[in-house]
Amino acid sequence: MVEATSTANGGEAVATDVAAAGKARAKRGIRFRYARYVVRRLLQAVPIIVVIVLINFTLIQAAPGDPVYALIGQMETTPEYIAQVREEFGLDEPLPQQFLSYIAKIATFDLGYSFRFRQDVSGLIFERVPATFLLMGTALVISSLLGIGLGVIAGRRPFGWTDNAATIFALAGFSMPVFWLGQLVLLVFALKLPWFPVQGMVSLRAPSHGWGYIASVLHHLVLPATVYGIYHLTLIFRMTRIKMMDVLVQDFITTARSKGAGERRVLFVHALPNAILPVITVIGYNFGFMLAGSVLVETVFGWPGLGRLMYEAINARDYPLLLGLFVVISLFVIIANVLTDIIYALIDPRILYR
Repeated sequence: MVEATSTANGGEAVATDVAAAGKARAKRGIRFRYARYVVRRLLQAVPIIVVIVLINFTLIQAAPGDPVYALIGQMETTPEYIAQVREEFGLDEPLPQQFLSYIAKIATFDLGYSFRFRQDVSGLIFERVPATFLLMGTALVISSLLGIGLGVIAGRRPFGWTDNAATIFALAGFSMPVFWLGQLVLLVFALKLPWFPVQGMVSLRAPSHGWGYIASVLHHLVLPATVYGIYHLTLIFRMTRIKMMDVLVQDFITTARSKGAGERRVLFVHALPNAILPVITVIGYNFGFMLAGSVLVETVFGWPGLGRLMYEAINARDYPLLLGLFVVISLFVIIANVLTDIIYALIDPRILYR
């Protein structure tokens, strides 16, 4: 009897070891597939980057007349300086060699010299990146939270009064041009009701560091981030609403309700996690759209980011700065899309097998 028991325990131990080994192999397989997927997505981004650089190079070459005059703008100059610019940008070389030289410069973040601001384009751009990322990140959080929240409310009772009200709010925010909505908000909350500042990122009287500086930045951030977030919540709202409507009629939701789960638990524990995956994709792509379209909101609110910098470069016809901004913003959009796909695969491993 004792011998039989020992044999049974030994068999269970062997089965447990086999099961543990199988789980370990499965985890290693998933990690390998995930790493392979990440590498594949990064490699797929390389041709897009090359195309962007090619477009940028073509814009220089397609400028009317000599490309040197497109680079230096309308500033008064001398023949010696024109020859220097021509040599610096390799415009005295054959076109293939010019393109290779241009790629080499971009690879080392040498984006030229800004004639408007009298400094390197790369340094000037990356000085403004934190301000733009702060504004875009805050606006993305606002649009995501509002869009998902309104989508859950609307999807719970489709075509009811809550659904209609949420849909009208979301569509109204998207229908109003962001520059018009921004000016309207400034008239009400900065001029009529002086609750918020009109322009800028920080008050002149604010300290240069510490909590006072942070409080001033947040005070200036409220209006532009809210306006931009409301403008971009529509797509998130519509995707959340559609997916919630699909999920809430599934059998597992009926089972959860039959077991006595509360409505809040059904919505946020059972339904929303199963509806959120396409929404994450939309949120990631939204960041790219917000970054590329930041010119209007930053100009209206005087926010010192990449959008405002692009507006100033257009007014000054600072071509090197404009072309550098085009390259950097395009790269950020590509990175945002790649990161979105990677996060999507991390949340839903089924994407690794496609």
